[in-house]
Amino acid sequence: MFKSKRFRVFLQMVTFLFVISIFSIGLNVSAASELTPDFKQLNYAQLLSEMGTGWNLGNSLEASVNGNPSETSWNNPTITKDLITKVKNAGFNTIRIPVSYLNKIGSGPNYTIEAAWLNRVKEVVDYAISQDMYVIINMHGDGYKTVVGSWLIVDAVDQETIREKYEKVWQQIANKFINYDEHLIFESMNEEFDGDWDDPKPADYANLNVYNQIFVDTVRKTGGNNSARWLLIPGWNTDIYYTTGDFGFKIPTDNYRSASIPASEKRIAISVHYYTPWDFCGAESDITQWGATATVPDRTVTWGQEDYMESQFNTMYNKFVKQGYPFIVGEYGSIDKTRSDPDNNTYRQIFAKALCSKVKKYGGVPVYWDNGYNGSAGFGIFDRYTGAVTQQGIIDAIMEANETTPDYDPNVEPIVVEPTPIPDGSFVVTYDRSESGTVNITIESKLRLHIDSWTLEFNFPGDQKITSIWGGKFTQSGSYVVITNADYNGRITANGGTTTLGFNVSGSGEDLHHLKLMAL
Repeated sequence: MFKSKRFRVFLQMVTFLFVISIFSIGLNVSAASELTPDFKQLNYAQLLSEMGTGWNLGNSLEASVNGNPSETSWNNPTITKDLITKVKNAGFNTIRIPVSYLNKIGSGPNYTIEAAWLNRVKEVVDYAISQDMYVIINMHGDGYKTVVGSWLIVDAVDQETIREKYEKVWQQIANKFINYDEHLIFESMNEEFDGDWDDPKPADYANLNVYNQIFVDTVRKTGGNNSARWLLIPGWNTDIYYTTGDFGFKIPTDNYRSASIPASEKRIAISVHYYTPWDFCGAESDITQWGATATVPDRTVTWGQEDYMESQFNTMYNKFVKQGYPFIVGEYGSIDKTRSDPDNNTYRQIFAKALCSKVKKYGGVPVYWDNGYNGSAGFGIFDRYTGAVTQQGIIDAIMEANETTPDYDPNVEPIVVEPTPIPDGSFVVTYDRSESGTVNITIESKLRLHIDSWTLEFNFPGDQKITSIWGGKFTQSGSYVVITNADYNGRITANGGTTTLGFNVSGSGEDLHHLKLMAL
């Protein structure tokens, strides 16, 4: 009897404690998930309207030396609120702040971020947030193999440790900014890839997808405003082709988001960058002009013009925006080449206006890449020391394009860029076939301008079939073959430039004929 009574009392106490425990846990989850009163729920159309057009605070908080981040280590000055004010006054309403952590992260298992560094990141974020600007912060240099101290490496062996570290770091960042309103956007990483410019390997792309999923889950689970804020996700190397194509990109599931978000709405955006054609945008070359108004053929390239640009953002629209996922062009721009062509800035303005207009049209936000460097090969449009505008023409072009009204027409069809035939006599194809069925081809250009992407078309009589290829991708329908360049050999320079490819053949028949080279 005594034992029975004691047992009942014990059960009652356990039950009471269990109820208290559940009640306490429930309170904690509820409190963590509750949004602050100033947090506004924005659907993607509202977000794009609010963000307007953006600017990058490049080469500052992501700069580092020997794995140690320092905002002045790449020759930019200490960031001031006055600089951000002048950027705001120029018309930009969004600022992307790249951040590297590297050696500022302690050892496992906690991977604690140095408090002073995280506080400095917060201070710079506050410079912009206090002026009602939208802010994007990311994890930038930690994924570059070429950066000392990098660790977020998709083809590294110990993925388990990387994932644990990545989760702990983002958990700290998210908690630091948990009460910030909708003006703050987190971007999971930067141009994440394996350093190989060929097509991504499926296993490496799968690791990138895992990082993105960890990022979304980790940020959401911290609760508060993080459960409802917009998150930004890149695909492979922030490349549109590898993000929209059949290479393995997966949009993370958003299972832990706030119940206050309408079920029909998303809170994930897709991050891409755009520096196409690179010969104009980033290479220190003689390609100084872009667009239909270019006046000197030797100073332009045949591909990557307005029709191609249009097709790229049209593809983003059809792939993502139609599903409710907007996109942000987190970086774009073109370097200063006025030393070799005084008219270069005119074409930089034309490029910027065209890009911003098309991005806005198809449901995106353009964010100009400014590395703080003004002069030859620089992307700078502000003087980082004084805040003075150095490229008013480019800023004017961006702001004119910012007036573009987004076109959310659900009937938009994919745009196909028509190849440009290269006249006979403007190229030479050398063809060599071994007895074993291996074919090697060299294409030599006689043109006075560069080609950056091409297709080679020909007929292959008999029952001959291409069984494998290097230096390109192919389709074959009967005897008709189309080969498109690989990523690394699309460039054929003017006046004698060459590129090579090869393939193995089964079957027999005459040599290939009716060759046609097309510039894309």
